[in-house]
Amino acid sequence: MKIAKIETFRIKPRWLFLRIETDDGYVGWGEPVVEGKAESAEAAVKELCSVIMDRDIGNIEDIWQTLYRGAFYRGGAVLTSAISGIDQALWDIKGKKYGLPVYEFFGGAVRDRMEIYSWIDSNTPEEAAANARKKMEAGFNNIKMFGTDKTGWITDSREMDKLIAKVDAIRSEVGYELGIAIDFHGRAHKSMAKALLRELEKYRILFVEEPVLIDNEEAFKELHASSSIPLATGERCYTRWGFKRMLSEGYVDIIQPDLSHAGGISEVRKIATMAEAYDVALAPHCPLGPIALASCLQVDFTSINACIQEQSFGMAYNKGEEMDKYVLNTDIFDFSTGSIKLLEKPGLGVEINEESVREMAKEGHQWRNVIYRLADGSVTEW
Repeated sequence: MKIAKIETFRIKPRWLFLRIETDDGYVGWGEPVVEGKAESAEAAVKELCSVIMDRDIGNIEDIWQTLYRGAFYRGGAVLTSAISGIDQALWDIKGKKYGLPVYEFFGGAVRDRMEIYSWIDSNTPEEAAANARKKMEAGFNNIKMFGTDKTGWITDSREMDKLIAKVDAIRSEVGYELGIAIDFHGRAHKSMAKALLRELEKYRILFVEEPVLIDNEEAFKELHASSSIPLATGERCYTRWGFKRMLSEGYVDIIQPDLSHAGGISEVRKIATMAEAYDVALAPHCPLGPIALASCLQVDFTSINACIQEQSFGMAYNKGEEMDKYVLNTDIFDFSTGSIKLLEKPGLGVEINEESVREMAKEGHQWRNVIYRLADGSVTEW
């Protein structure tokens, strides 16, 4: 079973799909995009696939090791994301060849459904409360919202007051029936993050994501030691080596590897097992498309420490270009119970609407993230 054809498709809102077809007629799909760097990821995919064109692509582990270790320079967002998408597509092919969902190759499912959460827009306390109510009435048990807007290097009491007002409005509207996760997006610096975590404790927050950038490891350790709120991070970390230190030193409660960035299904399954040994939960990052989500779920269903799954329906990025536009078996996206049922179709479990993908790829995209600047003109975290 060898690669006969490789195609990539840049499609709105900001995704890159990979289609691999074998010489015996199987088709597998992957999602190797780096948000804002789709063209770079696309070039890396084609470069890496040229290395394995004559290989038996059923040997997924050996191919992963070849693509990762077979180059003097390795790792990073672009190269590891390219490997991730290739890995997803190869597992999709293998599952279809043997008529099994991918999780069956890792020992089978440990759960029959996976808890998910939904993002909400929360520009004002009123909007946050209203959207929280809507999500709860739609069946969601958990929501996530941004914590702060642009922030500088010192504690910004105005941004702090805005966030506390929004969280307080949600609790006043729906009580404690709804879990609230807050994504700081690495925008806060140590002093502000410390103050915010202290103010948020009384609201029983589900978790705080990226309270500071993981690059600031010593600050992350300090925050973890001083707050009872579970801290999550990992969306900007790649491969098991990117997670080794945070796990061994014990300053994270929930890891969030991205199945399209961290090394694909093969690698995140290993990262999940590492985390389990340290009593750390798994909550894969996934603000992307249906292939990335299906890949996350394949790992979630076979990982005992998987606790909750991100998904992108309704996110600001996707308006008018939701996941189901590119999927035939849209019934899998039934979130009415705040969870998603076990995917039972072979491979990744998602049937891609190839006609729609090809049509949208004619238009393509050149999505770039916003550059944030403070009032003084200096660049800050987006």
